[in-house]
Amino acid sequence: MIERYTLPPFDKLWSLENKYNVWLKVELAFLEARAELGEIDRTTVELIKKRAKFDIQEIAQIERQVQHDVIAFLTNVASYVGEPAKELHYGLTSYDMVDTALALLMLEAGEAIRSALEELLESLKKKALEEKYTPMIGRTHGIHAEPITLGVKFLRWYDEMSRNYERWQHALENIRYGKFSGAVGTYTHTTPELESLACKKLGLKPAPTSSQIIDRDRHAEYILTLAMMATSLEKIATELRQLQRTEIHEVEEFFGTHQKGSSAMPHKKNPILSERMCGLARIVRGHAMTALQNMVLWNERDISNSCVERIILPESTTLVYYMLKKTKDNLDNLRILRTNMKHNLELTRGVIFSEAIMLALIKKGLTRQSAYDMVQRAAFKSYETGKHFKHVLLEDTNIRKYLDENEIDSLFDLQHYFRHIDAIYKRVLG
Repeated sequence: MIERYTLPPFDKLWSLENKYNVWLKVELAFLEARAELGEIDRTTVELIKKRAKFDIQEIAQIERQVQHDVIAFLTNVASYVGEPAKELHYGLTSYDMVDTALALLMLEAGEAIRSALEELLESLKKKALEEKYTPMIGRTHGIHAEPITLGVKFLRWYDEMSRNYERWQHALENIRYGKFSGAVGTYTHTTPELESLACKKLGLKPAPTSSQIIDRDRHAEYILTLAMMATSLEKIATELRQLQRTEIHEVEEFFGTHQKGSSAMPHKKNPILSERMCGLARIVRGHAMTALQNMVLWNERDISNSCVERIILPESTTLVYYMLKKTKDNLDNLRILRTNMKHNLELTRGVIFSEAIMLALIKKGLTRQSAYDMVQRAAFKSYETGKHFKHVLLEDTNIRKYLDENEIDSLFDLQHYFRHIDAIYKRVLG
């Protein structure tokens, strides 16, 4: 049964309430750093922490008047804190709080995605081991090529998603930065020491340089990595869609007892999960282009990136998390049609062994071109006559000058194509 679930990490994570909670957490961390360095009395900090709270509806009312979300937030918090609120946001600019909080939110989303990615990797590894020696035809240009195993296909996906995992680790470390450097990044009314201490309290590192904001190449890398991840998932989904085609029908998505495939055609069983993954990947890739454009801002900043990030960060993280979960479900419940795989292996009546025949002729002394031409003529005759490729070879007097019946027969050994499977697995899994 396909697992049904919601997206609890992201329903809460990107909510207004959580954003304001994290904003307040950042402000309080800066106050604690100031107290630790003797700039403010600790009793005042404790009083502020005790009183500090906010009301979302009140913030919205204030923002309608002032047209500035951070001022609306600080005004609302100050109404609860009272006179000591003058110490809130002291020496800071809006994005000292916003960007530092954004890093925390992106890291929280990133951890949920990392966990989902780890689960998918386990599923891919399990499938790769289970189907290690399941024979199937390999295809290039959509045409039968040479035999492979289904396990190797899963192993390739595992290997690629492992690289996505490494990239994601790097992207998370590169977003683990905060800033408290003031209006243009020069610490006019704060200090690098304060910044370092406040960031440490939040589990972040201070950005080595900043303008009014943290430079957006960090955020672009984060979303670009999500886009690569989504595209890898689309690659898997595209392959599953191809293999479920009626003419191929080697795998099949889970189809529930009461599930329907078409309003018009009762016979239909469509690969809807895989199709959905392909569609969602397009959205995430589009956000990657937008993230790149966000890197370019006027002078020490403008706010053209701000409204954009309120869309692309929640959407990209939520969609990739969902895609990872759904892809795992799809693979865990995938129906593998081994009989059809065997049928398709034999569909072209042995011409898939053509390279082995050509190389055997070359070993007998023929030039590559001569051997190629001889085998190509035999393969095309097999296509045209419907005879098995082996029989055509046995009837070909030119080929029989070089290869006897036993030699030809030995070249149709399927296991020959799988003799290095263990070596491939060892490279990937160790």
